[in-house]
Amino acid sequence: MRILPNQRILSALRCPICQSRIELSEENAQGGRSLFCGGQRRHCFDISASGYVNFMAPGRTAGGDSKQAVRARTDFLNLELYRPVADALCRTVRRYIPVEDAVAVDAGCGEGYYTSLLAQSGFSCVGFDLSRFAVDAAAKRTGKAGVQVGFFGVSSVFEMPIKNDSAAAVVNVFAPCAEEEYCRVLMPGGILAVAYAGPEHLMGLKRAVYSQTRENDGRADLPKRMKCVEEVRVRFDIEVKGTENVMNLFAMTPYYWKTSVSDMEKLKSLESLTTAVDVILAIYQKEDTAADGQKKEDDGCRSH
Repeated sequence: MRILPNQRILSALRCPICQSRIELSEENAQGGRSLFCGGQRRHCFDISASGYVNFMAPGRTAGGDSKQAVRARTDFLNLELYRPVADALCRTVRRYIPVEDAVAVDAGCGEGYYTSLLAQSGFSCVGFDLSRFAVDAAAKRTGKAGVQVGFFGVSSVFEMPIKNDSAAAVVNVFAPCAEEEYCRVLMPGGILAVAYAGPEHLMGLKRAVYSQTRENDGRADLPKRMKCVEEVRVRFDIEVKGTENVMNLFAMTPYYWKTSVSDMEKLKSLESLTTAVDVILAIYQKEDTAADGQKKEDDGCRSH
């Protein structure tokens, strides 16, 4: 089932070329639909059969994850081993943002696992990713789940086709953090939820590959202008059964691209793997100047 953007999402979108408002066309003779802008040139963006839109400007290539990488991520996440992370994300975002009339943007949505669950919790969700293979998979996942409030587009997270001050929340799960862009699209009082690897994340996987391991460093691109209001640590152990699933997990990590063939062969001999999942969920809030008329003092994050 192809999902079309609802009115809340349409109202938040803007043309990536001229920044004009976006509208949804009527169905054509072939049953297709498009988005078009209200600018002078009426820029048009076709909605694919699966329900996503390529918002990249003409002449610009997208890039992002390959079809094989997206398939590996999809197959692994479908095992639901990361579900506690998704549940913590949805639960935490809902504590700050009421779902009624709220638009949430998943910046770097990948194949839509977290976006779909956010949408199922009540938000009108729009996800962006550089990979057309990823957003195609995300649109199909959301359609298969029967979610009516999810929509996906090919776009850089540094230049999203979203109006200023229009999103109640931006979520960023293991994706580049574009603080300036997120501040632009967030409404005053809106939140940014950044999920990144904690100290022990996938330590069991690393020990199975490398002779020497160390804890993960903190994330270098965390926001500096926005106020951090809370940190939630989600830590649990998982058992990954089957060599193919172990390799799919490995393909989701940055280690995949910098590991020797000999070290990678160690994983191919494993029929199961036990490892920690350790994720930090940091919540940042855009200053609500209308609420207090002055800059709030930064008192750091609350840790949970």
